[in-house]
Amino acid sequence: MEHADVVVVGSGFGGSVAAYRLAEAGGSVVLLERGRPYAPGDFPRSPAEMGRAFWDPDEGLYGMFDVWSFKGCDSVVSSGLGGGSLIYANVLLRKDERWFVNDRPDGGHDPWPVTRADLDPHYDAVEKMLGATPYPLEQVPFDDTPKSHAMQDAAAELGLQISLPPLAVSFASRPGGTPGLSLPIADAGYGNIHGAERRTCKLCGECDIGCNEGAKNSLDHTYLSAAAHHGADIRTSHEVKAIRPRPGGGYEVDYVHHADPATKKSRPPVRTISCDRLVLGAGTYGTTFLLLKSRDAFPGLSRALGTRFSGNGDLLTFLLRAKDRNRVRPLNASRGPVITTAIRLPDELDGVPGAGRGAYIQDGGYPGFTDWIVDSLDLGNDFERAVKFLWNRFTEFFKDAPDTNLSKEIADLIGDGALTVSSLPLLGMGRDSADGRLHLKGGRLAADWDAETSEALFNRVRKTMQGIADVLGADYHDNPMWFRKRIITVHPLGGAPMGGHQGEGVCDAFGEVFGFPGLYIADGAAMPGPVGPNPSLTIAAHADRLATRLLEGASARGRADGSGTAPSATGAEPAGGAGSLGGAANGSASGPSAGAPEGASAQRTGPVPDGRGGARGPSPAAAGRTSLSFTEEMKGFVTYGESDARIGELAEGRRPLSFRLTITADDTDRFLADPGHEAKAEGWIDAGGHGGRCPVERGTFNLFVADGAQDRRLMKYRLFYTDGEDRRRTLSGHKNVLHGPPTRIWPDTSTLYVRLLEGHVGEDEEDGADVVAAGVLHIQLTDFARQLTTFRTSGPDGAGKLLDFGRFFAGELWEVYGPDPV
Repeated sequence: MEHADVVVVGSGFGGSVAAYRLAEAGGSVVLLERGRPYAPGDFPRSPAEMGRAFWDPDEGLYGMFDVWSFKGCDSVVSSGLGGGSLIYANVLLRKDERWFVNDRPDGGHDPWPVTRADLDPHYDAVEKMLGATPYPLEQVPFDDTPKSHAMQDAAAELGLQISLPPLAVSFASRPGGTPGLSLPIADAGYGNIHGAERRTCKLCGECDIGCNEGAKNSLDHTYLSAAAHHGADIRTSHEVKAIRPRPGGGYEVDYVHHADPATKKSRPPVRTISCDRLVLGAGTYGTTFLLLKSRDAFPGLSRALGTRFSGNGDLLTFLLRAKDRNRVRPLNASRGPVITTAIRLPDELDGVPGAGRGAYIQDGGYPGFTDWIVDSLDLGNDFERAVKFLWNRFTEFFKDAPDTNLSKEIADLIGDGALTVSSLPLLGMGRDSADGRLHLKGGRLAADWDAETSEALFNRVRKTMQGIADVLGADYHDNPMWFRKRIITVHPLGGAPMGGHQGEGVCDAFGEVFGFPGLYIADGAAMPGPVGPNPSLTIAAHADRLATRLLEGASARGRADGSGTAPSATGAEPAGGAGSLGGAANGSASGPSAGAPEGASAQRTGPVPDGRGGARGPSPAAAGRTSLSFTEEMKGFVTYGESDARIGELAEGRRPLSFRLTITADDTDRFLADPGHEAKAEGWIDAGGHGGRCPVERGTFNLFVADGAQDRRLMKYRLFYTDGEDRRRTLSGHKNVLHGPPTRIWPDTSTLYVRLLEGHVGEDEEDGADVVAAGVLHIQLTDFARQLTTFRTSGPDGAGKLLDFGRFFAGELWEVYGPDPV
């Protein structure tokens, strides 16, 4: 049987990011994508081509659009190399910081197991890789985009907040270059998986049906090309049918290869590949369907499977006969990318009483080619086909087991060219209720969801859209399906949601499935509720964070069993070819290994330096001595230009800062006896907006150092690093352990006051050093629980030395916090 370190299922925003990160780390990665590749120029355009551009293998269709119909909603997703990025509208918006909650029926809120601070460094990494940039509306010729100006005018008149959101589109030949139409795009350095030339955006409005210019920085041009460059085995037309645990660890994946969809008539044979790690990125429907079909093979899988399904508040409406900003010419919505602007409606969570749930409204567009598109009221020769389609959908609605895959029917409807367009589509999305459920019915995927519990949100969005229509002198029209309170979503989420424990979710905050170590969910199925804005960036950031955890966990376990080497600054093992990840099977029964990090960044800096230009792993204990180590992770905020830590933590312009350190005392006896109690600190610092993650070049840690007073101890940190702009920095920090009641133990020992200093500054030089930034870091309770499991010893009588350390630690705390002697 074929075997790989990692198998990734699907090439969307989850699978592509994971495949790249894992291949970059040197593992053998096989990615299985059911659809075909689409190079620039390959996307369908003629009526005949569009009529077959749907995914329904049972009907001989292997195209890009996969259309589903469920109770309460219809849905369009993608099949092809690059997944949803082939047909999405390029918007890269971060989930709002205060929206990381799920609403309870009683009006309260439950926090997500992941926060905005957890995802911010991963947002940074994805935005950099996808070339996020706002639409250059103020520059010629992009300033001639009527729908963008119309949306800005409407927002101004209605008092709404509007922005030009970051788009994954190349408007210039290279990042930071001058925008222009149809310019050749410079190679990114890792080549292009299609081997085809790409050109910048020509404003044709074809984003949602595939960009034949290659101007979209879709996943095939970015993450997948980079993954292939690093050795990932990317296989298209490979459809996964079933998954199961492998005896002895790891997983097996059954798949079929649609070798020649155009001519092959017989069913392809089922083949199997095994792996140590399995990453599911087949999309909300694909991943949940796979788990539901394979549930018997996963005894004990969380009962939350299928829950928390939502459409991310998606709502499509149309403004007909809208005029340009001067109300003279009809508004031409086909000029520009599909989406250029975003109006944000505030949420009660933002501190706006009575606002309800937050939402976004974005301008839509349609392809610039119109020779085969006709108005919906005049179908001409396609009238009979349209009636047949509607009648079939009507009868299907009343069947006991309706065919939820609409691809074949939509293909018949389009036929020779009956497709409706309108003056200006408006796209709404927001925090709808994630109370839907995906399940199997007659072997097919079914969904129980309706718009009733989210009706207040939809009505708020519709009312705002009607106001926009009034400003633009347009006629407002709902989606034709709204009369049955149905929505069309392109952003399905949930089905295998993350949670704090197995009773709450299918996977943990890093995507690892509870009870099944090494099985990860990287896509929208893991979202425990609506993202609010377009979810692609959040899904990709989640996948980047997942990969960091997987790699750091593999590295830590390799070190613990003596088989590993030093981790890189990104948590990845140094590239070592096939097998560098294979020996890292997760031994946990309920999730990832303890001590793995939450942060990540676009900066990949290789193995941790030892100060001499090399890299080092854990130092072996000297003969007769016993070393002790543990891992600590802290996160918080600093403000640049501020020298007071307390002010810097809360100031308006604060920036995230985190670190993950492995603290090692090479000789435990000496560490305990030395008044300075000094150990070395190795790992990384992640300074958001200032170079991202950087390795600690040299670091020290001092435990319970006396500070003049009998009732005061300090835990001191001094970390030398170089930021992303090659500036030498020092993180100087201390935990202030003061005499007081026992209730002070947790806040004192989990709060670190830090200053970032200019240069590499020793303790005796600090008084005259320039302070770059100051703030406060904290240990989260969940991180502290993991930290307790990371203690390791090497050398004789390891258990006894660990006990000696514990007695010393507890004794010092008792001396500070214990009752005063009588």
